[in-house]
Amino acid sequence: MKKLLITIDGPAGAGKTTVSRALADRLGYRYIDTGALYRGVAYEVKRRGIDPENEAELQDLCRQIQLSFESEGKGLRLYSNDVDISDDIRTPEISMLASVVSAKSIVREYLLEVQRNIGQKKAAVFEGRDMGTIVFPEADVKFFLDASSKTRALRRYKEIEAESSQSLEEVAKDMQQRDTNDSTRSLAPLRPADDAIRIDSTDLTVQKVVDLMLSHIDKSL
Repeated sequence: MKKLLITIDGPAGAGKTTVSRALADRLGYRYIDTGALYRGVAYEVKRRGIDPENEAELQDLCRQIQLSFESEGKGLRLYSNDVDISDDIRTPEISMLASVVSAKSIVREYLLEVQRNIGQKKAAVFEGRDMGTIVFPEADVKFFLDASSKTRALRRYKEIEAESSQSLEEVAKDMQQRDTNDSTRSLAPLRPADDAIRIDSTDLTVQKVVDLMLSHIDKSL
């Protein structure tokens, strides 16, 4: 069977992670959370006390670190220079810092190569914000998953409430700021690719979204 490279872009809280994992499972493909790579850089920026606005320091950092995914059980773990940082990158602080470093050309150039190397074998679902526009403009199938801002904030709140003291209002405010940062930056802004299939998940279950995606993917097989 033909192996495809599938991209799923969209804002935070749209359901990309859950849907991407479920779709990859249904297809027997690898699931690649590219946002984790930016979080990985952000984590190293914070850990090393680097100024995210200092391009020279960011360039040195990108030369020193080696980010990679390793399969463990049913999922992928993110390693930075052989240290598992998968759990350390899932904090509100790292999320906001990831949005900052993702706007830096040095970081994006470094991770562009990392992502394209991972995608060479295809048979993968790449989740992110510029997968279909910048990283894989020739992807076989592109999706842009969105939802109402209220729905997205509630989803993210439920996702982190067990490990975060943030209120729903604070989550919504952070998400709004990140949306603004991601969509207005001059470098690789968040937007649907011209040929992306747009799906609004506000009133859809994960299963319905996956089924809808599969119906489009079947046309490319």
